[in-house]
Amino acid sequence: MAAAYAAPGRHYHNLSHIEDCLAALARLEGISAAEREILTEAIWWHDVIYDPTRSDNEELSAQLAEQHVRADTSHEVGRLIRLTRTHDVQPDDRLGAILISIDLSILGAAPARYDAYAAAIRQEFIHVGDSDYRAGRAKVLRQFAARPVIYPDAGFAAIYDQRARDNLARELASLS
Repeated sequence: MAAAYAAPGRHYHNLSHIEDCLAALARLEGISAAEREILTEAIWWHDVIYDPTRSDNEELSAQLAEQHVRADTSHEVGRLIRLTRTHDVQPDDRLGAILISIDLSILGAAPARYDAYAAAIRQEFIHVGDSDYRAGRAKVLRQFAARPVIYPDAGFAAIYDQRARDNLARELASLS
């Protein structure tokens, strides 16, 4: 699986992203061993299939995970991975809120780290012309900025929300 994350063209959706997500999970308290195992599997598998020219990466990653994780966790792992397509989580979905907040934590990174992330995303979409990229990226960023809450987990929201909004605004300004 690690080999998939080392594939050429993965500038952000690579092993470093997975390691960052696992580190964020490791810092969380109040999660049972079973929940931690499910979240760990979902983190490892959520971007195993990643081709920026396709729109079904999350579905394909979920299907692959469901074939390889323990049978008693496969449905939940697949469900969580599928949430990473839209990053929309129901209010009562605790594990979904945690996974999506972990996946989006880069948005609330220090400005220099965020800028490196934004540059890496641009490299992943190098096949897209500059004006189309700027328009598409701006649309995505505006959707996140328009959310009342970027991070569905309250703990992540308290730590990262304002910096994420600042980063999104700064990148949006650079795209216009």
